[in-house]
Amino acid sequence: MPQPDPTTPRSEPPPPGPPLRLIHLGLGGWGRDWMKVVRANGDVQTAAFVDSSPQALQLAAQQGADPALCFSSLTEALQAVQADVALITASAPGHTPLALEALAAGLPVLIEKPFAPTLQEARQVVEAGRQADRSVMISQNYRFFPAPQLAAQLVRERRFGELGFAEVDFRRDSARSRPPATGHHQLPQPLLMDMAIHHFDLMRFVLGREPLAITCHAFNPPWSPFRDPASAAATIEFEGGLVVSYRGSWASSGVVTPWAGEWRMDAAEGEIRWTSRDDPPPDRVTARRLGEPAADLTLPAVAHLDRAGSLAEFVSAVRAGREPASSGQENLLSLALALAAVQSAQEGRTVALSEVVERPGQGGA
Repeated sequence: MPQPDPTTPRSEPPPPGPPLRLIHLGLGGWGRDWMKVVRANGDVQTAAFVDSSPQALQLAAQQGADPALCFSSLTEALQAVQADVALITASAPGHTPLALEALAAGLPVLIEKPFAPTLQEARQVVEAGRQADRSVMISQNYRFFPAPQLAAQLVRERRFGELGFAEVDFRRDSARSRPPATGHHQLPQPLLMDMAIHHFDLMRFVLGREPLAITCHAFNPPWSPFRDPASAAATIEFEGGLVVSYRGSWASSGVVTPWAGEWRMDAAEGEIRWTSRDDPPPDRVTARRLGEPAADLTLPAVAHLDRAGSLAEFVSAVRAGREPASSGQENLLSLALALAAVQSAQEGRTVALSEVVERPGQGGA
């Protein structure tokens, strides 16, 4: 398949044709929320809803799923319906087995982040997609917003000269805004694997460079009800000597940030500040050239925002027979950075990305 520019989320209109018949796998709370995204896209039509939990299927039916199209397994669904693609919104441990079964059945797959619990599993899915000649895409939905797309363009064009340093801050309070002992508080590595994976992927997307090493300290504030560390501070070295300082917390007492975090990027001729994915305020990009006042920049139009952008890109890629942006292969390094952050925090040392994943073209991922 033709390879896309991995820094460009396309969301271009798909070639004309009937709606793709989609099997939706995983109907927990987030999976049921995905039902609204699928329903709003006229280029797909849900052919089956799949979850091993009868309660999840019942809740999905209450939210509009046709009970006649609800199944307890992908095998059962494939015996009953015809399908073109699969959407996997199950919990992370279910991603690999479901993706492998769907690919074996000839279905391209769109998978929620994080890609997989381990790089070994992620590579297994990528290889299965290659052998089946079917698309594997990871829904890195934070790419599909105007601010990061403009920020990536400014960096790519060196509008403010060479980039040398960036700061990213993420603050939310899930320690006191939810009752203790919810499922969210029991997630393994809730910040680094469930949330910071978005920020790590945005770093690669916006900076246009790959990470080389990370030093990460993860911890729980005294008031945190999380089982695993809810807060972290990290220093990440990227290609070309660019350094990123990352600070994130699910148990912050500070003013909350938008979901994509607050970014400040130092360049040779000025600075760029941006933020994205909030409700409200909307996306914003502000730039200041040295010796001049800061100014808000005009944001580009984005046809499909957020998860709608992921789905639109997936549909377009499948119909055009090309690899999607944020393909499984391209996303391996985002997952590797998150896993390296966990390893660094657990072992108390700097972890080189080469310890975790080999670079493309060097015999590995």
